[in-house]
Amino acid sequence: MTEQNKQAAFPTYQNVPDLRHWPQPNSTPWAEPALAPALNIVLYEPEIPANTGNISRTCVVTGAALHLIEPLGFDISERAVRRAGLDYWQKLQLYTYHNWQDFLERNPGAEIFLATTKGSVPYTEISYPRGAFLVFGRETAGLPEELHKAYPDKRLRIPMRSEYRSLNLSNAVAVVLFEALRQQGFPDLL
Repeated sequence: MTEQNKQAAFPTYQNVPDLRHWPQPNSTPWAEPALAPALNIVLYEPEIPANTGNISRTCVVTGAALHLIEPLGFDISERAVRRAGLDYWQKLQLYTYHNWQDFLERNPGAEIFLATTKGSVPYTEISYPRGAFLVFGRETAGLPEELHKAYPDKRLRIPMRSEYRSLNLSNAVAVVLFEALRQQGFPDLL
């Protein structure tokens, strides 16, 4: 479907939901800061549905919100999610964005941390404030260079042996997320 056909099939108007996304993205992720999640996981153009499924479950059980930056390498329609058996998906605090600029516009003042093999600071030496946005890149390419340039002092690294490229994305999210939650005293968790 061409972009012009998409626009015709799925028009967007002020105060009308963007029908290309499910569930419907909010114009503002949360109206009151007190209701904001302790942490936010951001996946930049994720490609592998199983990774995002695992990460979504981790977000549900920890109370973290999941933010997906398009394009996605898979379908997150209600039908596709139901077929994949993601029974906890309805409990997920999920936000989708057309691109990085859309994400920034809808999350002004976001405290952003990039998880990347190009980072120099171990993830355990970062202090994660409540509501921080932990950003992870595509499975095959990581984060784009423009993000590295925009946040040079906010890049963290998971230490690993130098001869290997990286951890699996869902494992990397869990490692960093649980360290950030530990620092916050595991808010609202048993």
